[in-house]
Amino acid sequence: VVDLLDAVPMDNRDTKGDLYEYMLGKIASAGQNGQFRTPRHIIQLMVEMTAPTPTDTICDPASGTCGFLVAAGEYLREAHPALFHDAKLNQHFNHGMFHGYDFDNTMLRIGSMNMMLHGVDNPAITYRDSLGQEHGAEEGRYSLVLANPPFAGSLDYENVAKDLLQTVKTKKTELLFLALFLRLLKPGGRAAVIVPDGVLFGSSTAHKALRKMLVEDQKLDGIVSLPGGVFKPYAGVSTAILFFTKTNSGGTDQVWFYDMQADGYSLDDKRQPLLPEDKLGLQPSRNGRSQLSKEEHAKNNLPDVLARWNSLKAVHPEPVEGSELTRPRTEQSFCVPKADIAANGYDLSINRYKEVVHAQVQHRAPSEILAELAKLEDEIAAGMKALEGMLK
Repeated sequence: VVDLLDAVPMDNRDTKGDLYEYMLGKIASAGQNGQFRTPRHIIQLMVEMTAPTPTDTICDPASGTCGFLVAAGEYLREAHPALFHDAKLNQHFNHGMFHGYDFDNTMLRIGSMNMMLHGVDNPAITYRDSLGQEHGAEEGRYSLVLANPPFAGSLDYENVAKDLLQTVKTKKTELLFLALFLRLLKPGGRAAVIVPDGVLFGSSTAHKALRKMLVEDQKLDGIVSLPGGVFKPYAGVSTAILFFTKTNSGGTDQVWFYDMQADGYSLDDKRQPLLPEDKLGLQPSRNGRSQLSKEEHAKNNLPDVLARWNSLKAVHPEPVEGSELTRPRTEQSFCVPKADIAANGYDLSINRYKEVVHAQVQHRAPSEILAELAKLEDEIAAGMKALEGMLK
């Protein structure tokens, strides 16, 4: 392998980074602590939807191989190339922007190398038990959280950081991580995080309290429901992406829902691409609109997700006909007012609000049906008589 790599020209930063990402993809497997690699195209979707800026301070408290931080860095290189000509912003990018925590030493080494090969000089990739340590020094430090935290099981109540239990009393890791994100974000900070569907409709006191907190105390921006096979072959659990902004003063008006049915790959254990490479991921939406045909969209919803999200974020003085705010709930995406969510006990499952159009059944008068049956009976009798004549 070393001899083969030695022949590859390494002058280009992208070559080293892409090679490393490729190798990570090939050796990826579920870790001992329930962690598994987030597909790169899902990471890129979350990064594009949160649109990191050169002044952001970004954190992933369950960083693993640092896929989210790498994607955020690559986005900034493409969308804000001028930041590297500003000494202050360049210093921030290389020494203060990226923060990742993990308690798996192997992952820390892999993640640090990944960041270095993608051209970040001094990222803060450090050992930390994100749920087991107090967060006083970290509270309100970050403007953007991108994460796919582990959600396989419960923790020992005694080992959970006390400042998290003040937010939500639970042993469930997925709820504790959401409480952690709210603690780490500064007011105005935003988050895009993957959660299991149970977070959206779980009936425990902790589930309901956390959802109410997101809707009433913070600003819940949107929920993208992911297809069931996105994390195969490692896990088949249904998941969703939560987008929210920390305000500490509410602000939720309309919550945007998107029912993603396809991500460009088969939803079985093989995860084979369903379209040519130039039709996968977000590429067909680079100019702000999805360029896929109806048949292609049925295999890859990602460009449409991004295009509709961006149109929702565009400021219009009045709701425009056909905009996200006016779409009926029979469509793939739609908005739900906060009052409806509160009336449904803060249930955030998309199926609670999605409306299904049933095919209309044409009802006919009984007399019409009886007349048709009589006509058929006559035709059968005539056919039988003709058959008897032929037999004779």
